Amino acid sequence: MKGGIFGGLGVVILIVLAILGYTSLFVVDQTQQGLVLRFGRPVRVVEEPGLYFKVPLVDNVVLIDNRLLDIDSQPIEVIARDRKRLVVDAFGRYRITDPLLFYQAAGSIDAAEQRLAVILNSAIRGAVGQMDFSNIVRDGRAGLMDSITRQVNAEGQRLGIDVVDVRIRRADLPAANSQAVFQRMQTERQREATDIRSRGEQEARTIRAQADRQATVIVAEANQQAEELRGDGDAEVNKIFAQAYGQDPDFFAFFRSMQAYADALKGETTRIVISPDSPFFRFFKDPNGAGVNRPVAEAPTAPAAAPAAPAPAAP
Repeated sequence: MKGGIFGGLGVVILIVLAILGYTSLFVVDQTQQGLVLRFGRPVRVVEEPGLYFKVPLVDNVVLIDNRLLDIDSQPIEVIARDRKRLVVDAFGRYRITDPLLFYQAAGSIDAAEQRLAVILNSAIRGAVGQMDFSNIVRDGRAGLMDSITRQVNAEGQRLGIDVVDVRIRRADLPAANSQAVFQRMQTERQREATDIRSRGEQEARTIRAQADRQATVIVAEANQQAEELRGDGDAEVNKIFAQAYGQDPDFFAFFRSMQAYADALKGETTRIVISPDSPFFRFFKDPNGAGVNRPVAEAPTAPAAAPAAPAPAAP
């Protein structure tokens, strides 16, 4: 009977010892760091991964993440230095570097992130308020993020946190302001397009007027040259006719009459109503054209010779 009692008690003792041995061990993972608390007070910090011992039923271990964590801030509306409103959406990355200070100052990651969000929003408002809108959206964003990172990191050190980086996703005008700016830009572009189009039309009219004037001058000069050439040709023709008439007036009259016959009778339906006794048909009656005082086409006559001067009287 006693052996059974002691045997059962031994089993209970073994179970209790196994439980105490199990509760006296804890494991710190590579992504974690441990803080050992004894009756709620911190005793030691475990930063290296591995298997560790603690006092069972007395010590408690708080595991804290040592990875790079994110803090996301809600978009906030801030005012730049030039009194323009901006909607800024930013986020940050941080790492817990001092577990003891972190546990004493924040207690948990959720509480720490809430405090960091407030710090981040305050730093954004302060940094954006020192810059102009054009500088923020163009060339000054990198400097703005560096300034915010330094401010948030300085406050995060009090929480045992190292803020690695702060980035701005978006920094632009509010929706209503963006629409107004877009409409103003569209109006300006339309005004510029109208101005450019009117200047182009004016320049086109100027070029067209110059081209028309040049064309008129060229045509006038060409007509003048044509008239001069035509006059020279007519003069040359008259000269040739005069020379031909001077050499043989009868043959010239015959030749011109033949040309007149050919021109008058070359159509298929040509009809001539004229008297048979007309001088036009004198070569039909006589090949020499005799019996008619006036030829069909008279050649140009030479100017009459000037009368001879009277002979001087004898002395």
